[in-house]
This record gives sequence, structure tokens and C-alpha cells, in this order.
Amino acid sequence: MRWVVGLAVAASLWGGPAGAAIVIAIDKSAQSMTVLVDGREQYVWKVSTGTGGGPPSGTYRPGRMERKWFSRKYGMSPMPHSIFFHEGYAIHGTIYVSRLGNRASHGCVRLHPANAATLFDLVKSQGMASTTILVANSAYVAPRPAPVRIDASAMPAAAPAALKLDAAPASTGALPAPSAPEFHE
Repeated sequence: MRWVVGLAVAASLWGGPAGAAIVIAIDKSAQSMTVLVDGREQYVWKVSTGTGGGPPSGTYRPGRMERKWFSRKYGMSPMPHSIFFHEGYAIHGTIYVSRLGNRASHGCVRLHPANAATLFDLVKSQGMASTTILVANSAYVAPRPAPVRIDASAMPAAAPAALKLDAAPASTGALPAPSAPEFHE
């Protein structure tokens, strides 16, 4: 699946009024995460996702955030700066930093502890309602600015021919609404 140009801009429209729109795009094939704030790329980090292919691809919202958390399911493994988003899946820091960039987890999205803290603080400051998490098995295509429409009829007669353009804006197409996260611990 290839994400469409402008998806981050559309996702920002789904954000709540609490703060800047945050899009966390996780590319499982490249084992990377791109963080956009108001459509602008802020961070690109290596991650480790699940050896079994998790988390499931989709569009999510954070359901819960925990600064300190330990996995009851996996021997009380530390999960610092956890952002839970779907059925117990979370983005969180890891002590296994040498494995970042490769599939290595039980299904969560692991980050370097410093990056997890940065992301956690960003989401906390802007609000969970303003955050969209996109998970896919393909590269994320960053949004491009919409083309500028210049009305040739409003141009003075002496305007250079190069400026007399009447390019129609690119169609972004209809995008599906994000799926609502369901959190089950």
C-alpha cells in the first residue's frame, strides 16, 4: 500500500482543537517512524516493530499514555514513555537500542529511549486528540504544498507570459475517516 500525497494534511484536519496536528507515520518495511507537526516533518527515527508483523496496519489515535509502564504480559519488561493506540499495542522506549531498524518486538513499536521521551512530551503537550498514528508496510510520502492557482484574467496585459498560468489545483481525492481506536489491556 502506498500512502497518498497529502495524507498528513488530511490527518491534521481530523485532529482536535487542543494543539498542533501530529502525525506519527510508522513504516514497518523500513523500520522507521516519521513525525510530522502541522504537516511539517520534525523527526525521522529508527524503530523496531513486531517479528510477527505487528502492530496491525491502520490509522489510530492514542488511547492512553503512561510515562512509566511495565508489561505484565512479557515478564514486567520496561516500556518507558508508552503511547498505547490499539488493543494493547504501544509506541515506547526500549533498552534494546542495538536492534532498532530491525523487527525485534512482540508487536509494539520500540524507539530509542530519548526519542520515546521526545515523542511522549510532544503528544502530551499537543493532546492525544490532535495525534494520528499511521501504521503501514510501505514508505510514507510527505505532503507537498498545493499548487498555486493564478487567474490569468486578473493579470495585467503586460505581465510576462510565464506568469499567465491557469493550473488547476491537484485533486487529493477523498480519504477515509480514521478508524477509532479500541483499547483493551
